Amino acid sequence: MKDNRKSDYSGFKKKLYIRLVAIGIAAPILIYLFYLIFWRRRGGNFVVSVSRFLFHMSDEDAHRFYRIIFRGNLAFFWIAAILLLFFLLLWVIIDWSTSYFDAINRGINDLLSDEGPISLPPEMDATERKLNEVKSELQKRAAGAQLAEQRKNDLVMYLAHDIRTPLTSVIGYLDLLSEAPDMPQEQRIRYVDIALDKACRLEKMIDEFFEITRYNLQQITLTKEPFDLYYMLVQLTDELSPLLQEHGNTAVLTAEEDLTVCGDPDRLARVFQNVLKNAAAYSYPDTEIRITAAKKGASTVITFMNRGRTIPREKLTAVFERFYRMDEARASDTGGAGLGLAIAREIVTLHGGTITADSRDETVEFTITLPG
Repeated sequence: MKDNRKSDYSGFKKKLYIRLVAIGIAAPILIYLFYLIFWRRRGGNFVVSVSRFLFHMSDEDAHRFYRIIFRGNLAFFWIAAILLLFFLLLWVIIDWSTSYFDAINRGINDLLSDEGPISLPPEMDATERKLNEVKSELQKRAAGAQLAEQRKNDLVMYLAHDIRTPLTSVIGYLDLLSEAPDMPQEQRIRYVDIALDKACRLEKMIDEFFEITRYNLQQITLTKEPFDLYYMLVQLTDELSPLLQEHGNTAVLTAEEDLTVCGDPDRLARVFQNVLKNAAAYSYPDTEIRITAAKKGASTVITFMNRGRTIPREKLTAVFERFYRMDEARASDTGGAGLGLAIAREIVTLHGGTITADSRDETVEFTITLPG
């Protein structure tokens, strides 16, 4: 983003102006002092002596040379002397001014260093601030690039790790089927079912990896429209009732029947599905999962609350990270890659909303806030 703020170089301008005025005053004063101290009543004798010594003139010729050349053009020589001194002092000021460019060059060289903040002379305070802002931004980008590289490596590592287990099972059972053509039909069917189940799980995991990559790169175009939120939540609980029944759970919905919200219904259905699946996976058996939805000011708030093991406060933000599983021991049972809540967060964020988690007294609550 372009910064239109005007840089403040008043300190540098003031110092430069003072020095220019100073040399304009100092040059004639110094020449005048030179005249009073060294030249007055002695200058003529000095010129005559030098002329006699250098040019081997007679005393009369040396005096004539002084009267014609020097005394007759005295004003010209003094003006030339003042100008010469002025430009000598000006050269000193230019040399002083270019030292600031050296300082700026050193500051630019320090941009990519890991040392402390860049320091410039007080007169270049505006440039110092700007260089430090640039350095801070470069450090942030470098840290972001390093984090992105680390996440990419993590993606490859988790992908290799999580895919290996079901893939090994699929290959193993297909190997058994290939090596034993006379295997009993009942056993063959069982092995085929297991291999198919593992292959389906593998397909699901690969789909999840592609999904989170797409959302993370924000390549998703939302199709927002007003839709019946109450009906969506009712339909969701009906579709997931077999999964809930496996754990002995029931879903209880509390919401106004005319509750609507503006958003992408397909994407938000994915959010609610992922959160409800997570609640079912980590709920105590034979407990209720309470779903509430209501308007609060200009926002719509949806909460999913279940009874389950309390999540430590330091882990509450981690539950939305990719590949995070609250219970590693149940990874093979749940069959997920730890991406459901990460995908949910990405979708909610694209909608301009928020999703948070809270846990206390063996309850877990996820709160989704959507605009409109």
